Amino acid sequence: MIKPRIWITRRLSDATLERAQRDYDVVINYEDTPGTADQIIAASAEFDGIIPCHSEHFTAEVVAQFSDRLKIVANHSVGIDHCDLQALKARGIFVTNTPDVLSDATAELAMLLMLGASRHAVAGDRIVRSGAWDSWSPAFMVGKQVTGARLGIIGMGRVGRAFAAKARGFDMEVHYYNRSALPEDQAYGSTYHDSVESLLGVADFLSLHCPATAETTNLMNAERFALLPQGAVIVNSARGALIDETALMATLSAGHVAAAGLDCFQNEPGGNPAFSGYDNIFMLPHIGSATKQTRDAMGFRALDNLDAFFAGQTPYDTL
Repeated sequence: MIKPRIWITRRLSDATLERAQRDYDVVINYEDTPGTADQIIAASAEFDGIIPCHSEHFTAEVVAQFSDRLKIVANHSVGIDHCDLQALKARGIFVTNTPDVLSDATAELAMLLMLGASRHAVAGDRIVRSGAWDSWSPAFMVGKQVTGARLGIIGMGRVGRAFAAKARGFDMEVHYYNRSALPEDQAYGSTYHDSVESLLGVADFLSLHCPATAETTNLMNAERFALLPQGAVIVNSARGALIDETALMATLSAGHVAAAGLDCFQNEPGGNPAFSGYDNIFMLPHIGSATKQTRDAMGFRALDNLDAFFAGQTPYDTL
């Protein structure tokens, strides 16, 4: 029996690659560089399926140049803003993602961002590493306490709910905005707000957990930053497009927002060079799901979707 031919665009976990090589005729990009538009177009004629990451962009322009061989794009990611779903579906190409399996890892990182931003982690680390720590005072590096504070969450999907659960361990008062209110057995006592504006007014800490869409691009702009309480802390472990970065720097410089914890940026890779001048921006390079357990689980989920498709079934995570 001829095995389906699969292109894996990045260096996935060893366990994922071992399973993929066992079950499929696989070509792996061991150089681990993002797939270009030309490579993706060429792959549509050479492969039955592709496992890409969010670094490969399936735009309408790219998809319009596809050959007919490609049948499934099994994303190794939850976010699918790098895929033009309408264009892919119009070509009869199945598209899947990897939900559920990275919720806890991403929520853990959001907690790290919140704590690091609120307790001067960037400045503190720099002072110690540089040898400049030569004194102490009760007024030294006083931060913002998380325990008992009001937390606002925008987007109560899987990651948002996992983050809320972890925040309750800090006795935080959880508020959220979502497209609709959650059932009580999922809200766990969190307070629902029917507008972003209502939520912002009570968010001592604000954490973003919604997808990047046309509607959510620059969701946090100058007007909305101004609605946050004085000294608020903002966390973004979702997508860089959600924050107007110029407005963020302005509100940080003015002292209205005290700090930010960011794992994603409008320009990736690379981030925003201007952020390096802000000790009150705690940054990580988009590694929310980067744990061994989660990388294995994401790879296996993508392969599960391929297995179902090539067995003649509808993949569980079909979008």
